[in-house]
Amino acid sequence: MFTSTLALLGLSLGLVANAFPTQQSENGKNWVVIVAGSNGWYNYRHQADACHAYQIVHKNGIPDEQIVVMMYDDLATNEQNPTPGVVINRPNGTDVYKGVPKDYTGDVSGRKIEHFKSPGLLAFPNDDLHVADLMDAVNYMHENKKYGKLVFYIEACESGSMMTKLPADIDVYATTAANSHESSYACYYDDKRETYLGDWYSVNWLEDSDVEDLSKETLIKQFKIVRSHTNTSHVMQFGNKTLAHMKVIAFQGNVNAKPAPPMTLQPVEDPDLTPSPDVPLAILKRKLMRTNDLSATKKYFSQITSDLKVTDRKCVYFLTFFLEIMTQRILSAKLDLTQHQCYQAAVNHYKIRCFNWHITEYEYALRHLYALVNLCEGGYPTDSILMAMESVCHFN
Repeated sequence: MFTSTLALLGLSLGLVANAFPTQQSENGKNWVVIVAGSNGWYNYRHQADACHAYQIVHKNGIPDEQIVVMMYDDLATNEQNPTPGVVINRPNGTDVYKGVPKDYTGDVSGRKIEHFKSPGLLAFPNDDLHVADLMDAVNYMHENKKYGKLVFYIEACESGSMMTKLPADIDVYATTAANSHESSYACYYDDKRETYLGDWYSVNWLEDSDVEDLSKETLIKQFKIVRSHTNTSHVMQFGNKTLAHMKVIAFQGNVNAKPAPPMTLQPVEDPDLTPSPDVPLAILKRKLMRTNDLSATKKYFSQITSDLKVTDRKCVYFLTFFLEIMTQRILSAKLDLTQHQCYQAAVNHYKIRCFNWHITEYEYALRHLYALVNLCEGGYPTDSILMAMESVCHFN
């Protein structure tokens, strides 16, 4: 039995689709895996994206038993939610939370928790997904005929680095929010909720799926529209690009069911685009600017000062000094990741000895992990890098 799968990671969306764009095998099924990684109110946008994705595939005929949703589920009843039980994904938008299945919630191992991303790595609540492991999993699924056709939508900074090694001959197609070296962007800051409602790449493809006739639109047409609208980063495509000529409904719906009628959405004049790594500080700065309360002003200023200090720059400085190389070169260069074993060992050791980004106050450290890519790609022995960390990162 051949199935088609849609996978959404980060927001990560994984869609599994059947072999043909215009017909669906009687024995085949479309499966959708939606992974929203983050928890916490300031990460509101990730779960809002995921809930929106569910609404799209649900209204286009995929039954709940073929949709797997993984999210922390701490928004609807959050004490900071001014509309209890309701989650929105655009200014003055409709509720996208209603009816969402609770397949995996809370602190579930293997689910992405932060939108922050480093080359070749997606950070989850208590673990990390490295590119080599993801590619091993995809290849295993292909070899063991676990899918017919598979489509990924991946929202994360440097998300392109997760798919650069995706083979073109295993019926997998992927699009990502950015290339291997740049940030993705948050959008739609909401003054009432004091957080961002969506991510720019995700919102662009989700809203395109809302307004288009998915039985007529192809994946390549959607990709080109999203790439044009996402003007803050380079939206990428990978894998078997022949699949891009299939209809979107083959992955985001049931081709034997009547597609949902296209919606009409009014454009948002100012989407408030902000680099994802800067979101925590951007929210604090907005709160600081709006408050007239002295105690609140002191609290926000203290938090801003604290967050600005929590980067891995100090550790990288000592690390590069120890190795007698130029700090600025390591911090500024952005090399492609090929030394996966060195990088994975360095990242794991760095997380233990320097900054554990699974702790909220250190999440920002993920922004500069590319320095470890540069060390590994620069030819420095793994053992030397680990020894340097032991010597200089004990302060944490």
